[in-house]
Amino acid sequence: MMKIVVPGEIIADKPLKIPDTYIENGKTYSEVVGLFHETEMRLVALEGSYLPMDEDYIVGVVEEVKFAGYTTDINSPYTAFLSTKDTRFEFEIGDVVFAKVKGVDEVKNVNLFDARKLLGGEIVEISPVKVPRVIGKKSSMLNMLIDATRSEIYVGKNGRMWIKGGDSTLAARAILKIEKEAHMSGLTDRMKEFLEKEGEANKK
Repeated sequence: MMKIVVPGEIIADKPLKIPDTYIENGKTYSEVVGLFHETEMRLVALEGSYLPMDEDYIVGVVEEVKFAGYTTDINSPYTAFLSTKDTRFEFEIGDVVFAKVKGVDEVKNVNLFDARKLLGGEIVEISPVKVPRVIGKKSSMLNMLIDATRSEIYVGKNGRMWIKGGDSTLAARAILKIEKEAHMSGLTDRMKEFLEKEGEANKK
């Protein structure tokens, strides 16, 4: 059974370790607007901005080039900085980068490292809270997308997907379909059927 919950709404009379929840006085409350699966004890957030965390992989766009590094848009209320000391590449304004969050301080200054330049391709943006559904358990959904479309796909935790080669149009459509139907059960089977059907249609 599923129900819509809002921030501050109690979802369990006992402490549970569930993402996007908090525990108070031994009870578990939702931090987000989302769908709570009572049988699976799982909360799927339906909205929310990307809040950077250490070790997150992101797809960013260089906004400003400075002597010390690069200011980067990461699809978040906070911008990020990539120091020239933390990359062996040179970037220009507008370059798309795939990088890792090195650290986030108490005032939300975000530092990046391990960056690489993504050439060509296209960016698809979805709600950051839906990214885990695009990846799937043990990357199952992402691997299915790559196998079916033969596209190169980089997934950012910040809700940006970079796609290049193969049937990139189908890959983009599939990702947007996952975002739209992320809260529904049986998503993997529906996506498998969708990819097979659309893939055959494109061959004709």
